[in-house]
Amino acid sequence: MLRTVNRVALGVGGLVLVAVGGAVLAAGAGLSVPSWWPWYGPGDVLLSTADRERWRAEGWWWPVVIAALAVLVVLALWLLLAQLRRARLGELLVDGGDGEGARLRGRALEGAMEAEAESLEGVRRARITLRRRKGAPEARARLLLEPHASPVRTLHTLTSQAVAHARTSTGLSVLPTECRLQAAKHGPRRVS
Repeated sequence: MLRTVNRVALGVGGLVLVAVGGAVLAAGAGLSVPSWWPWYGPGDVLLSTADRERWRAEGWWWPVVIAALAVLVVLALWLLLAQLRRARLGELLVDGGDGEGARLRGRALEGAMEAEAESLEGVRRARITLRRRKGAPEARARLLLEPHASPVRTLHTLTSQAVAHARTSTGLSVLPTECRLQAAKHGPRRVS
């Protein structure tokens, strides 16, 4: 969801900035602009003194301005904090059985799971991401399947081998995994 919010916010912000910048540039360059255009030429200002002071005497003006700015600040802070939050699993504490734990990097476990998943029959490419949800890790797998691969068999083999090996080697009781399968594109066969 964050990816969608980022794209929409960047797209809308970009369109607004391009539209306002284009309007200012067109007027500043002395191009012919429509009659309803707010700026007519290089000597015009963006906001006249009358426009800036029009609503100051109204009682509702300052509360609305402050509320709108507060909403913008809260949204900007939410987007910033969402960007800074690390969704990926940095490291995992693995019990070695000797009373001391070992730290396993999340990327190392992802790499091992990807290598094992790519070695499965019918898998062209695998991308696995480990995330920490509610204190426990979970895996998200994306597999690109060959045209001849059976999705059911591939999914069963992935869970019984790669995911099971990762769960066993880390000492986790469960490792929830979401798997997305995609078929690889291939050219048409020629019959002679």
